[in-house]
Amino acid sequence: MMSSIKVHVVQVIVALLFAVSQLGYGQTMDSSPAPAPGPSNDGAAIDQGIAYMLLLIALAITYLIH
Repeated sequence: MMSSIKVHVVQVIVALLFAVSQLGYGQTMDSSPAPAPGPSNDGAAIDQGIAYMLLLIALAITYLIH
């Protein structure tokens, strides 16, 4: 029983190491650089900023109540 568990653990470790080693091959060596993306503002940064401010206000109110 214990040896079969060890075999499964070794197989999982080998699979993880293989997956991590493949991350280095994700980019190809291309002589021409990709064009820089243009500026984009879809309002996500503004929405996230508002969410952070509301979170901080809620945290402050909770702190003051306790």
